[in-house]
Parts: sequence; structure tokens; C-alpha cells
Amino acid sequence: MIILPAIDLLGGKCVRLRQGKYDDVTVYRDDPMGQAMDFVEAGSTWIHIVDLDAARSGVPTNHKIIKEIAAETGLKVETGGGIRNMDTLKRWIEDYGVTRCVIGTSAIKDRKFTEEALKLYADNIAIGIDAHDGEVAVDGWTKGGGVKAVDFAFQMKEIGAKTIIFTDISRDGMLSGPAFDSTKELVDKTGLNVVASGGIGSDEDVFHIKDSGCAGVIIGKAIYEGKVDLRKCMLNV
Repeated sequence: MIILPAIDLLGGKCVRLRQGKYDDVTVYRDDPMGQAMDFVEAGSTWIHIVDLDAARSGVPTNHKIIKEIAAETGLKVETGGGIRNMDTLKRWIEDYGVTRCVIGTSAIKDRKFTEEALKLYADNIAIGIDAHDGEVAVDGWTKGGGVKAVDFAFQMKEIGAKTIIFTDISRDGMLSGPAFDSTKELVDKTGLNVVASGGIGSDEDVFHIKDSGCAGVIIGKAIYEGKVDLRKCMLNV
């Protein structure tokens, strides 16, 4: 299982949102590059970066920071937020050196774009499935999309998706433990590479979610608040 420590960028700063709410923000650091290098020192090989400004506006905003991290740290960068057309996607992969892009809202709203993206870059794309009460959420987690998470995962698999990132919004930033059952259901039923996100609050949570069979786990707030020892977890998963 791959551990992806997370940086969420808002106004160029490292922040965390509580349950995806833009009016409930905690700023943890003003220096994203410094934070990324701390992850490298802890043994990380991947990093998950979200452009929260772009997730809300649809316009890439923190791309210079993300490009710099991809170029200078040696980390494989997975990034999401506002990736809604082929021009943006190509820039991330071909010009900015990003290893994997996350398509979230557009996977629901723009099937033509999603199909084209998966046809060209299947190995470089993860479909973001952010669920609230089992229903996929869209528009930066502000509303439901009317589709069940498992059903949507199957739809994405049919058009070429290999990897999904599953986030239980109710757990995100809460440190209350991961959505083990929902994650395992997706792993067992779909056969996709599932990356779990949301709720990790301890080293034990990391080891527990590994038992779901997921391919990776994203950890954010728990690292910043000292609840997870990233170095220890990197050595033991």
C-alpha cells in the first residue's frame, strides 16, 4: 500500500478543510515546498496535492507551486482540483511533470472529456469519488451528484479507469477513522486500484485501512497535528 501525504493549497498556503468546507479552514504552513521536503525526509515517494482554489473556480491557481514540487523533490505527484478539460490535463502531465491527475467533478459532469482523458492517459489518471451518505458529491463537495459511489466506480471502470480515490466527506479532516467498510466494498466489488482518503487519525488507522486491500491511503490533517508518525508508517506498510 502506498502512503500519500497530502498538501491542500489555498492561496498558496498549506491548509486543511474540515469536511470539505471552505469556511472551516486551518492554515498549517506558508511554505508548501518545505512541507514537501519534510515528507521526502520521512521516506515518502508520493505526494497528493489539491488545488483548492481551482476545485472551486475551475481555473488552475497554484500550478507553479505544484510544478516546482514535482521538479525539485523527486516525489511522484498526484494532483487534483479544477482539471476539467484536455488542455489543462495535458499541461499537468506533459509540461508540469505530474505523475497522476485526479478527475472528480468532471467525471460526473463531462463524460466525453473523461472518456478521452482515460483513452489517452489511463495510467496517469485517478477518478475522484467523493461520497456523502453514499452519494457522489460534485462542485468542490458542495452538492450531491445523484449517483451511488459503487455504481459510479463501475461506470468509470467501463470507460477505462484503473484507479479511484475514495473519500468519505463526513470523515475528512475529522480524525475519526477511515471508512473501512465502504473502502473494502469498492476494492472487493470493482477490482480497481482504490486509494482511501479521509478520516485517518492514528498510526493504527493506517495499518487498519491496509487490511481493506486498498492500493493506497492519503493522509493529511493527522500528519500536521502529530497524530500519525509518517516515518513509522512508511517503514511498516
